[in-house]
Order: sequence, then C-alpha cells, then structure tokens
Amino acid sequence: MTVVAVDGAAGSGKSSVSKGVARLLGMGYLDTGAMYRAMTLWMLEHGVDPTDSETVARWAGHPVITPSTDPDDAGISLDGRDVRAAIRSPEVTAAVSAVSAVPKVRAMLVRHQ
Repeated sequence: MTVVAVDGAAGSGKSSVSKGVARLLGMGYLDTGAMYRAMTLWMLEHGVDPTDSETVARWAGHPVITPSTDPDDAGISLDGRDVRAAIRSPEVTAAVSAVSAVPKVRAMLVRHQ
C-alpha cells in the first residue's frame, strides 16, 4: 500500500492538493486531523475536560470514529453520525491540541489510520 503524508500550516492548501492528487491517481484520501477533531468533539460532548489527559486517555476507546477515504466526499462520522461541520467549531478548534497530545489518543488513532 502506498501512503503519502502531507503536512503544513493551517490554510496552506494541504487538503485541496491532497484531494486533487488522490483523485488524479485513483487513491484514497484520509484527513487524519478530522479524526483528532472527532475525538475532541466526543470528549466535549461527554463532559470530559480536554486538558485532563488521564481522563481523556481513560475515555479514548469509547468513540467510534469512521473516516471516509473518498476524496470527493471526505466526511467523518462519530458514533454513526456525520460530524464534518461540528468538528470545525471554535470549541473543538480550541481543544483539539490538548486531546491530540495525549499519547493513548495518538496511539489509537494512528493504529486506526
């Protein structure tokens, strides 16, 4: 399996370029950042303080995060519901760094990716 990772600053065009290349080459597209945002949304919705790394780690196995790999429909679901809009909220944006820094969260999502 070929995997191409694209990293860069927010708003630099990573998603647009990656989706275009995936389409052109007939490959899948995975927005790994959306997965961390979905995990963060779940924590916020369930009253977990995103800065409490022990509690985040304890609950990290509960959300069911299902990303799409279709470059034309790069959606993501959380516990069976589409959350592509909800994960872009200011609340999620403010908390995602703390949640994504938890080693158990990173290990789980990397395995899933």
